[in-house]
Amino acid sequence: MFKTLGICRTLAAALCVSAALSLAPAKAQESTDPIKLTLHDWTGQLITTEIMGEVLKKAGYSVEYVQADYLAQFAGLESGDLHVAMEMWETTGRDAMDAATATGKVENFGETGMTAKEEWWYPEYMKEKCPGLPNWEALKDEKCAEAFSIPETAPKGRYLGGPVTWGGFDDERVEALGLPFEVIHAGTDAALFAELESAYQRKAPILLWIYAPHWAPVKYKGEWVEFPPYSKECYDDPAASVNPDATYDCAKPSGPIWKVGWAGVKDKWPGAYSAIKAFKINNDEMGAMITKVDLDGQKVSDVVAEWMKANEARWSEWIKK
Repeated sequence: MFKTLGICRTLAAALCVSAALSLAPAKAQESTDPIKLTLHDWTGQLITTEIMGEVLKKAGYSVEYVQADYLAQFAGLESGDLHVAMEMWETTGRDAMDAATATGKVENFGETGMTAKEEWWYPEYMKEKCPGLPNWEALKDEKCAEAFSIPETAPKGRYLGGPVTWGGFDDERVEALGLPFEVIHAGTDAALFAELESAYQRKAPILLWIYAPHWAPVKYKGEWVEFPPYSKECYDDPAASVNPDATYDCAKPSGPIWKVGWAGVKDKWPGAYSAIKAFKINNDEMGAMITKVDLDGQKVSDVVAEWMKANEARWSEWIKK
């Protein structure tokens, strides 16, 4: 009899546990579809994206890297054909990001931990030929402009901009500020810095787009041109800055580098969503890794693998569930 009662109690307990489990909320089932991370055309972004991809792989996700245009990618992020973009710079991408998030189909996943600066930059040796620098008004002087010229642009100066896909409104700025310069766009990130290296070694004239985090403003002695202070109104309202008849007559914005992506990530891959939001890296770390790739000739994958090994405790926290 006592044995029978014990069995009954055991069965009753089991039924209670079963009932309790049936009332508990079911854990979200995550999709096995690949998470598509976009790749762009500068070294830092390739590093950032591969770090995130490798972390997600450690958590058991399938990852796919997709080459995409920096600004045009938002069409894919809105449709869900692309899922995560690891670097959207406040300096050049804020307007496109805000327009996309306003649709409700794209989400800002937060700051990467890096702070962006992108501006016109010149080597220190050019100050002899244009002594009014770093004030932007020095560039209005025809002699100064000619000092920055090349045979193809003379007597106008040449400003070497980034690839056209980066945006940045440099052509608009030259016109708005009445600068006697011609904007020439580098075909690639690598071509931009190869030309800087060549000019610097020869002490040849060069004025170009430099960005940070990057190794260039650390390796080379030089200065950023100081334009009228940036404001959002300067980009929208002609009356807001020095030229009452034009916009973009001021400095480029500066600020965080953001993570953005398809708004459906949080429902389809909630664990990955948490990891992406948790991702943080700083300018010094990124600058050191870019240096290893661009100057020391290491592969992006090798630099990422080294970072993963050295920071396991850190990224393991990002994928905790």
